Amino acid sequence: MAKKIWNAEEKLQYERALQAQGYTLIAGVDEVGRGPLAGPVVCAAVIMPLDEESIIVGVDDSKKLSAKKREQLAEEIKKRALAYTIVEVSEKDIDEINILEATKLGMKRAIETLEKQPDVVLTDGNMTINIAHKQHSVIHGDALSYSIGAASIIAKVYRDNLMVEYAKLYPHYAFEKNMGYGTAAHIQGIKEHGLCPIHRRTFTKKF
Repeated sequence: MAKKIWNAEEKLQYERALQAQGYTLIAGVDEVGRGPLAGPVVCAAVIMPLDEESIIVGVDDSKKLSAKKREQLAEEIKKRALAYTIVEVSEKDIDEINILEATKLGMKRAIETLEKQPDVVLTDGNMTINIAHKQHSVIHGDALSYSIGAASIIAKVYRDNLMVEYAKLYPHYAFEKNMGYGTAAHIQGIKEHGLCPIHRRTFTKKF
């Protein structure tokens, strides 16, 4: 099957529709790390310039990109962004308020700490965040919206790098390979060495 060509107008359909309604500062927000057994959930918000010359070709759902491509794009996104923030919500907070509420909290903090405040926010998935801004939820937004895709990339690169650092502190779980997800090597590590401080207790009860 032929590889789908990256189409700027397709990726910008939500942003262009909002611009047509008079919005100028459009933020995309996304999270990475809802499913892992260890580490924080990371949320990012980003306001990208949307003029033709500033569009970064290749921005997509971070899961569809190679690690190398993500790293390259993340640097470019941070360089060109009008504003961006990256927020961690710890495993302790996840255990206390549950992963959905922790994700919403991270997204809220990411949006509210942007240096420039947006006119409107595009969020990935089907959730409403407790913010004063006008917001639109986009199912599969990280693949369909340029702004949400950009947020997903910087969140993913940040979290992956964080888990690589945690792997040095807690070497028994192969965090540098699984990023905290429940792979066979990770689960074996838990069985042999127990839980470490960054494990989510509510996610690891059966171990």
